[in-house]
Amino acid sequence: MNIVIPAQPPGNVGATEGSPSREEAEAAIRTLLRWAGDNPDREGLRDTPARVARAYREFFVGYATDPVAVLERTFEETDGYDEIVLLRDIRLESTCEHHMAPIIGRVHVAYLPHRRVVGISKLARVVDAYAKRLQIQEKLTAQIANTIQEVLEPRGVAVVIEAAHQCMTTRGVHKPGVTMVTSRMLGAFRDDPTTRRELLAMIGNRGSTIMAE
Repeated sequence: MNIVIPAQPPGNVGATEGSPSREEAEAAIRTLLRWAGDNPDREGLRDTPARVARAYREFFVGYATDPVAVLERTFEETDGYDEIVLLRDIRLESTCEHHMAPIIGRVHVAYLPHRRVVGISKLARVVDAYAKRLQIQEKLTAQIANTIQEVLEPRGVAVVIEAAHQCMTTRGVHKPGVTMVTSRMLGAFRDDPTTRRELLAMIGNRGSTIMAE
């Protein structure tokens, strides 16, 4: 699922009162280029500060998205359906808040409806609303699950994230191929081992496909 960025967005990311201007952001990027040892005025880098600023609008658009509002429209005509709803293999693109390096992986979101359901695209949008911010995977997992539980009030929520962190694959310990898995189980998924096992069987062993795309 792609988030659409307005053609003429405001000048800064997740703009709040007192936020730096677009011009200040570009000046900071030029400073980083000089600090890295290059010349921001050379031809290949002349437009880089503007490009990076535009890219940051996409990377961090989640700050301008209200995850609760995303889930507000629900549907009650379910003919009594109360079994697991699972949206599997949602593409995850986030940014590590410690090194500002990419986190790439998959998110599996499940819930047990209680009287109402939500459009499946809304689950993916909630994932992006939190993922498109500076994050750690543990917090991201909890935020997605907690928001779905609070807004939909289902009988249970489960979120499983499998992701590769470029902060440890391209720097530091340099361990490519390593995947981090986190989960948050609420309600029946936490309390009922049978329900939890059913969910995990539905998800299956997906780790080997995370970086395939």
